[in-house]
Formats: sequence, C-alpha cells, structure tokens
Amino acid sequence: MIAKVPGLLSCNPSKRVLPKFQFLLSKGASNSDIVNLASKNPRVLSRSLKNHIVPTYELIYRFLQSDKEVIASAIQSPNLLCEQFVPRNISMLIENGVSNSNIARLLRIRSQIFKVQDMLKFVEEVKNLGFNPSKIIFSIALVAKMTVSKNLWEEKVETLKKWGWSDEDALEAFKKKPYCMLTSVDKINLVMSFWVNQFGWDAMAITKAPFILSSSLEKRIIPRAAVVQYLLDKGLRNKSASLTCPFVVSEKTFLDKFIKRFKKESSYLLKLYEEKLNPAHTRDDKTCMP
Repeated sequence: MIAKVPGLLSCNPSKRVLPKFQFLLSKGASNSDIVNLASKNPRVLSRSLKNHIVPTYELIYRFLQSDKEVIASAIQSPNLLCEQFVPRNISMLIENGVSNSNIARLLRIRSQIFKVQDMLKFVEEVKNLGFNPSKIIFSIALVAKMTVSKNLWEEKVETLKKWGWSDEDALEAFKKKPYCMLTSVDKINLVMSFWVNQFGWDAMAITKAPFILSSSLEKRIIPRAAVVQYLLDKGLRNKSASLTCPFVVSEKTFLDKFIKRFKKESSYLLKLYEEKLNPAHTRDDKTCMP
C-alpha cells in the first residue's frame, strides 16, 4: 500500500493519480521514493502520464540505461519528469552535437539544469569558448556556466586577480579545467595562501595547472608540497622544473617519480608524505564513524 502524501491524496485517489504511482512502481521505485518525489513536487502527479511523464522517462532512460538512475535523478531534481523544458533541452543538446555520454553525465551530476528555459544560450556560450560538445570537459564547462551566477563568477575572477592573475589567465584556466570555476572563493584563497604565503611559490604557476585549485588541500596539495619542498631544499629537484607537475600526476606516478626514485631519501620522503597525509585520513575516518 502506498503511503499518503500530505495535500495530495487527502481526497479519494483518482484514476489519474494511481496509474502514475503504478508506473513508477513498475520501474523499480519504492513507496518511499514515490512519497519523496511527490512530496518535493506534487505537480509531477498532475502531468499527463501518457503524453508527458512516460515519454520524458523513456527519453531520460535512453541515456542513463537504468531505471534506478532515472528514479534517482528524478528525486534529485523533482521537476525532471514534469517540466516541459526537459525533453526540449535534451533534444536541443542532441541537435548541438552534445554526445550521449555527456548528456548522461549531466543527468547524473546536475539534472536540475535541464529545467532551465534558456539552456541554449549557455550551450552556445560554451561552444563559442571552444569546448567540443563530444568531450567530457564540455559538460563540466556547461554546468559551471549554468550554476555559477554572474556576480559569483566575477567575484571568483576578482579573487584570482588579487593573487596576480589577469582576466585572460582566469579565462584560460577555465578553458583548461572548468572545474576551477566551480571551486568556492574561500577554497581559492586557501589554496593560493598555502601556495604563496607558506611555501613562497609563484601563484602564476597554477595558471598552467588550474586543476590544483579544486584539489584537496589535505589529501593532495599539503602532502605533496612537503615532499616537493624537501627535494628543492636538498637540491634534488631543479628549481626551474615545473612546480605544478607533482600535483597533477596520479598517486602511483607521484610515489614513483618523487619518492621511490630517490633511493637514499625514499624512506624519509615516504614517512614525510604519510605524516602529512594521515591527519586527513584520520579526519575522514572520524567523519565516517557512526
């Protein structure tokens, strides 16, 4: 028996409402999923099942290929199955050459953007910046442009400029790694302060690897910086070598290239690295404790 949704089923359930419950149940939604969905947006059960909900569901399923994921996306964004702009925006993305994998990615990570009326404006803006609709980076850039307000965007650019960047540097950084504009102003300042004030490194170096701005201070930047600084101090790393390279490589590559490679110092370097890394892991463990 399906639990009643306040304000929605206070009257006798009509022939219009029950088939919608039954449709969602047939797709694997639980009673609690339906209550959750309808409570967040009762309008979902006022739309036509045949003419809107089913076609929209099937269109989304075409990309996600999973009933479970479609239901999860609908719960994440309650208007997804009832908003008229959703199927229009999906069709518009297809027409603009956005790959199926990118559309699926957008549905998974930020399904609410499909409800925006002027989505085409943002798609064209991102394409005009040179992003290829068939590449993963396009979906990240689109999310950034659609979710970061104009005022907040300008605030982030001004923050970067205070650390010596130019408007052009900020734009080029976005083109390289659009995730950097999804990073908060506070996080940008924290990373830059650590990089410049604590280690005395050049803030302009990060323009070549803006990925660093969105990296974890505790899990990546601080532990790796300790190793890099030691290598620089001991003359084991050329001062003209890339400052950013050690921060963008994989964990395995970092260990191989910047720790294990130095046979005499590898034991100390590994200990230094793990000491800086462990506090972050300890905090994560405490966070996960019941």
